[in-house]
Amino acid sequence: MEVIKEAVDKIAFVNIPYIGMRDIVDILVVAYLMYIILVWIKDTRTWALFKGVVIVLVIAIVSYVMQLHTVWWVISNTITVGTIALLVVFQPELRRALEQIGRGRFFDSLLSMSDSVVEGMTDEAIDAIAKACMHMSKYKTGALIVMEQDTRLGDVERTGISIDAEVTSQLLINIFEKNTPLHDGAVIIKNNRIAAATCFLPLTDSMEISKDLGTRHRAAIGISEGTDAMVLVVSEETGVISYVKNGKIRRGLDMEIIKKILMSTRRKKRSDKKMVIWKGKHKNE
Repeated sequence: MEVIKEAVDKIAFVNIPYIGMRDIVDILVVAYLMYIILVWIKDTRTWALFKGVVIVLVIAIVSYVMQLHTVWWVISNTITVGTIALLVVFQPELRRALEQIGRGRFFDSLLSMSDSVVEGMTDEAIDAIAKACMHMSKYKTGALIVMEQDTRLGDVERTGISIDAEVTSQLLINIFEKNTPLHDGAVIIKNNRIAAATCFLPLTDSMEISKDLGTRHRAAIGISEGTDAMVLVVSEETGVISYVKNGKIRRGLDMEIIKKILMSTRRKKRSDKKMVIWKGKHKNE
């Protein structure tokens, strides 16, 4: 028995590699870099694409372990093309990250991220936004409101000017007033506070949109196609208030419907609830 025990001990000693202090530091550095990259990606729309890539990798591992030859052959033969496609898809985010590293702002942006959990929009914020929409509808002041859901809109927020002010109907109306310095762009509302203004929103490339809808509505549909955001639009031409979700538009909203839409954000507990409001002067709307 002692001979067997000694043999087992020798085998265990041989198979267990030695881990020194350098190895521990190496592992910690790699783990920390992976962590900050994931945290940075999670604050952008890239997070949804990243989750899709992870799902594909999990399917590839399962197909290899379970000997699903057809699935493994398809995935393994598209890895090269998929890698190039990822570089193309993530090109704006990769360029922005390299620029931030060169300017020394990459770690600052990570340290400044908030992890506070909120239930959703407060009654005061809901009333303020609904009243502002109705006022802008009455006087035909164009506006675009995008409420963030699961897909983060941090990259949209970073394109604007920081404000950090309480959400009030008077402030929103003043920002959206024609010919004011901040009216032509996106206003980001985060944790029931106006975080930034003059932010840029993407436009949709769909050719199925009605000719009656102009740039503002195209921006609303564009942000809803790329994210799961909830969008409110006030037309500058007609004053009609519209709701956009997943590329679909519903027109002719009143105050009660607006409040119901805003209250629906309370159904999910998450960090950094955001809303985007974009308004500008456009002719075709």
